[in-house]
Amino acid sequence: MRAVDSNAALWMFIVYIIGVLVLAGFANRLLKNRSFLSEYFLGSRSLGVWAFALTFAATSASGGSFTGFPSKIYTHGWILALWIGSYMVVPICMMGLIGKRLNQIARISGAITVPDVFRDRFGSMNFGLVVTALIVFFMVFNLVAQFKAGSLILKTLFRNVPSFQYAVGVTAGLSQSWDLLVDPGYLVCLAVFGIVVILYTTYGGFRAVVWTDVLQGGAMVVGVMVMLPLTLYQVGGLTKATQQLGEMTPPRIGTGILTVNSMKSEVAVSSGQWIYRELGRPEPELFRVMTSVRIQSGESIEVPILEVTGAEEIDRIRDTKGLAENREFELSELKLESYAHGAGQQGAYVSGPGPSRRSTEGFLPLSLAFSFFFMWAIAGTGQPSHYVRLMAFRDSRTLMRSIVTVAFYYSMIYFPLVIIFCCARILMPGMETESDRIMPAIAIYLTENAGVAWLGGLLVAAPFAAVMSTVDSFLLMISSALVRDVYQRNINPQVGERRIRQLTYMVTTLIGIGAMVGAVNPPQFLQDIIVYTGSGLAACFLGPTVFALYWPRANVQGCMAGMVAGFATHLAMYGTGIFANGSFFVPVRIFNLDPILVGLAVSFTCTYLVTRITPPPSDDIVTTYFCKGE
Repeated sequence: MRAVDSNAALWMFIVYIIGVLVLAGFANRLLKNRSFLSEYFLGSRSLGVWAFALTFAATSASGGSFTGFPSKIYTHGWILALWIGSYMVVPICMMGLIGKRLNQIARISGAITVPDVFRDRFGSMNFGLVVTALIVFFMVFNLVAQFKAGSLILKTLFRNVPSFQYAVGVTAGLSQSWDLLVDPGYLVCLAVFGIVVILYTTYGGFRAVVWTDVLQGGAMVVGVMVMLPLTLYQVGGLTKATQQLGEMTPPRIGTGILTVNSMKSEVAVSSGQWIYRELGRPEPELFRVMTSVRIQSGESIEVPILEVTGAEEIDRIRDTKGLAENREFELSELKLESYAHGAGQQGAYVSGPGPSRRSTEGFLPLSLAFSFFFMWAIAGTGQPSHYVRLMAFRDSRTLMRSIVTVAFYYSMIYFPLVIIFCCARILMPGMETESDRIMPAIAIYLTENAGVAWLGGLLVAAPFAAVMSTVDSFLLMISSALVRDVYQRNINPQVGERRIRQLTYMVTTLIGIGAMVGAVNPPQFLQDIIVYTGSGLAACFLGPTVFALYWPRANVQGCMAGMVAGFATHLAMYGTGIFANGSFFVPVRIFNLDPILVGLAVSFTCTYLVTRITPPPSDDIVTTYFCKGE
């Protein structure tokens, strides 16, 4: 990308950020005329159809949707359409199942936060603290992952901007002084992303989050709708793309030794460098170097590499990029691993269960597909970040219209993403080891090839908006849990509004800064973290929520037992994966079922059984929440 094009994309992006900050300013003005807690954390329960629907949808469409999900599509192919298919019914399940009743309970009790709901419904301070602890535990993990996603997106957008390169140079010097082994470009983007999100969330509160969610929701749809035709045009149509995808075979990934062959004293090898070998070999070979190195004459360096394995794909990449055999350096001592499922198998990317590096059964065997169909619908229904939205809509008509709006919105987002990133395998091959940045990378690639590089800023705003809309919600949830549920309701119930306002601003800022620090050495697998936290929250909260809303007999002992049991079961299956599968994010699956289904079964069962063997709630509580108007 030329400097002028880079600057144009940057200015488009800056205009978007300015719009977000302006909305935060308007939202802050409303805080001066209304109850601070109700307005800052819940928007005074006055959300209409578009505000409610888009803030609900934008919060769900997180960095996972626009960073982790595209990475999964790129890595495993068409099977991701089945993997995500049930997400379209999340609004029906969530809003239809618990939306109206949760809103009623919150209004009866005057609850402002999710812990408020459980604490007041059962009259238990301890239950409120348990809920607070679980929310903070899961949200902190997810917050760090989202900060990583936002930073990777910005790094792709800014990569050729002169001012960014200058900032990277300054940061690189500081990193060496402080012995930080972190990419300086990533650090610069992390700081920019963190400052923007912390600023508008802290300053504007819930209403700023909602208004910016509306803006961000629009940016996501526009971004996807622009990318889809650009992708199909540049790949030659869906039929041709599917045919080429069907010819591909999964790559081999590992390491190799690079040795300088030329007379030069030093050779620079950039990340993404292709190495084509043909002479003296029975079949042409094509490799991609996955890190940047500088090699001195006579020196050998081990580098991570990826080998393209399909003959048709090798020929297509060679012809497209005009590759010839490179004589400057030699690649030797290859240590490459094939995929556990799909290695050497044409059609792996266009049929189930999809290729997998880890599992011999493939990415999505039938039993796991069954689990995920229920997982998305159920996990979406059990998210406390969604509960906050359900506590804030205006009336029943708003809820009913929003169900249709959100279901339609999800369809416009997720199905096109599957098409776009299956095609991205053809347009940008060899990115399996850095697939978390495929979304911004393909956005820049498409706009450059179309001659409208300035549009890259708008397209990159789509995944950036998805991350921002999730981060701001999580920041507010953690802040409200600590300020409202721990400090005001347990430590200092008589605290004044001015002090609450000061503490809220301070805590929200500190949490954001803490997440930035945690993301300096970011987690590797973004989507895996999002799946863990989303399914873990559902395993904890869905059972006790349903019982609390609809069963008058539900009591604090039963619901707390169900919440803790769901959490423990889900965590145990993931934790055991460390010993059984070598990774926390590859959990043990009983009968090949996802941990969320097992955790939910345990949670619902424990809630019911413990409730039955313990005393019923007081008549006052039952009358307050179940006999209103009788």
